[in-house]
Amino acid sequence: MKLTFWGAARQVTGSMYLLELADGYRILIDCGTDMQSLREENPQPNPGGAFFPFEPSSLNVVLLTHAHIDHSGNIPNLYRDGYEGQVLCTPATADLTQLLLLDSARLHRKRRQRAEGASNRKRRQQERLQQQGDAFSEKEVEQALDEFVPIHFNRRFLVCEGVWLTFIPAGHLLGAAHLLLEIEEDGRITRLCFSGDIGRRDTVLHATPEPVPQVDYLICESTYGSRVHLDDRPAEEALADVIRRTCINVPGRLIIPAFSVGRTQALLYTLNRLYSEQGFKPIQVFSDSPLARSSSRVYEKHHQLLNGEARRFRQQEDGLFDFENFTYLETEKASRAVSNYHQPCIIISASGMVSGGRVEQHVAANIGNPYCTILMVGYAAEGTLGDRLLNGQNTLRIGEREHPVLAKVEKIDIFSGHADANDLYHFVQHQQPDHVRKIFLIHGEEEAMRHFSERLHEGGYTQVEIPFRGQTFEL
Repeated sequence: MKLTFWGAARQVTGSMYLLELADGYRILIDCGTDMQSLREENPQPNPGGAFFPFEPSSLNVVLLTHAHIDHSGNIPNLYRDGYEGQVLCTPATADLTQLLLLDSARLHRKRRQRAEGASNRKRRQQERLQQQGDAFSEKEVEQALDEFVPIHFNRRFLVCEGVWLTFIPAGHLLGAAHLLLEIEEDGRITRLCFSGDIGRRDTVLHATPEPVPQVDYLICESTYGSRVHLDDRPAEEALADVIRRTCINVPGRLIIPAFSVGRTQALLYTLNRLYSEQGFKPIQVFSDSPLARSSSRVYEKHHQLLNGEARRFRQQEDGLFDFENFTYLETEKASRAVSNYHQPCIIISASGMVSGGRVEQHVAANIGNPYCTILMVGYAAEGTLGDRLLNGQNTLRIGEREHPVLAKVEKIDIFSGHADANDLYHFVQHQQPDHVRKIFLIHGEEEAMRHFSERLHEGGYTQVEIPFRGQTFEL
């Protein structure tokens, strides 16, 4: 069989891997949006100008590790270009992917509307949107979702003759899974694991990742391959410390950029625990994302997948995310009106990297306010506004304006959804060095991959590869 790395190769986003079996059966693992290409003025086209570097109609099945757009965001385009098969994933992943893809379709529609017109600038915008594939509609999303097949965790599923799939909890996000594939060819079974994104051990809200049995080939993410989470305080303690300093001791405003799916729920759950269990004075909290509200409903629906502490809290409080002085902002008008709220408050808004979304408006409106603190709680890719905030620049360009940075910028990693270098190594250690034939490192910046590769070599894992985009390996 052959494995080709078509995405998240020596970069973090755009996960997409093509597995071709000896009998011609073709499996695509993940089909994500390449966020790096979206930020490039002239993204590298595929051969022949096609959107995908392979023929979608030739695929037999798609396997999805989890719902995040950098893993699922191009699935509607796959169907648009001729794919006719199914998408296999966990039930929670199916529910969250529906929300994320429909949200993306609405954003794409707004971008196309803004690009309408006859000017040269408008035409260039239209061409760039088309090249990036930002063209699928809500209807196309619904058509794709009709082909999703939910499969529960830890159930061995027969994909086709000689191919079995098991979803193993990965802990990164509700429904996130490691994929265990067992493939029989010529009377011999080969086992592969695609890690997906690996969650942290003992994290807020989500369950701890489960180990994967011995495999022949391990395809492992390495987002934090060179980093260790430094803050080991309980999440409630870390967040309480920031709130006291920014909203109580000083009557200020705390803005927390956070992804609507996963990170926002962890923050709201932590705030709920602060208020209900520790007598923390409820400060006004705004969640500025309709997607976050819908995602919270999915978390309540699938609460049995959360960790034991969260399940016990939900049973005791009859819910995870509702508490005093908490408001969801549904409309853009309500979002803008928050600028006129002059009492201490906390604003949680997407996106987590401050790359689009309503949070850019909040940052732009408050970045010149010395009584405002912007708290980064997760990974920010190079070049994003979140990354530039963390770099300590004195001024920042947001939209068409250059803004002086007078607001404080802080970071805590308690709420990071990614395993750090120690957690990643712990995950790999379930594989015996003399039994695993090869470990492929994916979904990470090249420096992090090299750092983690060196650590694996020191631990006896000598067969480590860092693939390039488009590189094919015979397994």
